[in-house]
Amino acid sequence: MIKDRRPAAACPTRRAFLIEAGVGAASLACGGSIMAAQAAPDLEYSSAGDLLAALQARRVSAMELVDLAIARIEALDKAINAVPVRDFERARAAARAADEARAKGETGALLGVPVTVKESFNVAGLPTCWGVPRFAQFMPEDDAVAVSRLKKAGAVILGKTNAPQWLSDWQSYNAVYGTTNNPFDLRRTPGGSSGGSAAALAAGFGALSACSDMGGSLRQPAHHCGVYAHKPTLGLIPRRGHAPPGNAPLANEHALAVVGPMARSAADLALALDVMAGPDEIDAGLGYRLALPPPRHEKLSDFRVLVIDRHPLGPTAGSIRAALATLAEHLARAGARVSEKRGLASDLAPDLAQATRLHARLLSAYWGAGLPFGAYERLFRDADAFSSQDRSLAAERARGAVSSFREWRGAEAERAAIQQKWRALFREIDVVLCPAAPTTAFPHDHSEPMEARRLRVDGRLYSYLDAHTIWAAPATVAGLPATVAPIGRDGSGLPIGVQIIGPSLEDRSTIAFAALLERAFGGFAPR
Repeated sequence: MIKDRRPAAACPTRRAFLIEAGVGAASLACGGSIMAAQAAPDLEYSSAGDLLAALQARRVSAMELVDLAIARIEALDKAINAVPVRDFERARAAARAADEARAKGETGALLGVPVTVKESFNVAGLPTCWGVPRFAQFMPEDDAVAVSRLKKAGAVILGKTNAPQWLSDWQSYNAVYGTTNNPFDLRRTPGGSSGGSAAALAAGFGALSACSDMGGSLRQPAHHCGVYAHKPTLGLIPRRGHAPPGNAPLANEHALAVVGPMARSAADLALALDVMAGPDEIDAGLGYRLALPPPRHEKLSDFRVLVIDRHPLGPTAGSIRAALATLAEHLARAGARVSEKRGLASDLAPDLAQATRLHARLLSAYWGAGLPFGAYERLFRDADAFSSQDRSLAAERARGAVSSFREWRGAEAERAAIQQKWRALFREIDVVLCPAAPTTAFPHDHSEPMEARRLRVDGRLYSYLDAHTIWAAPATVAGLPATVAPIGRDGSGLPIGVQIIGPSLEDRSTIAFAALLERAFGGFAPR
């Protein structure tokens, strides 16, 4: 399963996509890939690290890389709609500058590498609207910290990737830029809210992307599109300049949300993390410097691994659990010490139900606080409609939306206890493996209200909101690093990823583990 690269049995949507892009008949077999649709596939799907090596060896120029990426976007993105905000003129100027700098002997961690950023990041000279029509013309004056650091490292920004309105969905569509489709099946979503970035990477539009995550927004799209993503330890990368349009770019951190990288290889996650991480220069950076510990181990055989494939509050598709089981078998054969959530590990493993309920309350508290006063008042009636004994996620969301500061303080104490439980676990275990999402990429569903949507899992319908939060919640609530790596495909050829959760501030360990999986069992592969 891990090395399964078989073609899909039938792919009418893919055929239409390639025809629209102007691809010759030789590329139209269902086993073909987007990579086959254009020239120089080694460059289009190369890692940032490999592109840097090619640039350094003068085998290619930054201008050639950028022209290739632009041509690919112009040929293929009409069907995918991953990069609706394009900055090609400035990208070419930045590429020329990168080539000139390299000719003078200058270097940079990403000098000349084409990348994208999620639409929600401020980029001076480009609109930032978060998919909200009334902000479609909002132009920030300054770059977000993460964007500024990418540029300082020499990265060439091609444009901005699509996201749902207010970043509030596990799909990526809005009234300003339309719907983003999954390159593996255009009838399906690439996920959200960083779905545009995941689709762009899967289609070969740039080597890296800067994204964000609070409810799985990095992890779920990476899983749906077969790419890599890293949700950093809370606060590791400054969020200044990643705020709703019209809000001042303040140096204040969020209790749940993070920004982080997405890529087509684990090594590129490490590269991007080195560029993006570190305290904000105008805030904690005045007195602190970043010094992350190295990975715990350098070989798979040295890792102690806990595998959790079921959640008490929601379903997980059999194909995903089967992929995790196959991965566990491979790891055991490679010499890793693999445990499941039973026996020795059961007393140490965090309570997933508790973490998910707490995540529902905290997430809704942020949402409720941003509503107009009249709408906020109505939320009290919604909360009162639930019995005090109701522990469903719907009830937790309703209570969280109107929680008082006293209740928030109680939630913070509960959160600290969960974090302590994780610390104890990571004295016995190095990484925890679990699903990144309950299903593979699902068909587009733009029905309203979102609360009424249902997600089909193995033939049964479940709450859309509940199902999409259960596997995002544990790492988010505890503020832990979590890396997603592709591990296989389901029976329809759709990607499956694994979520790798590690100890606080040991981001290098989860990324290193993903890199070891990639080396041993394979990684990203286009359709």
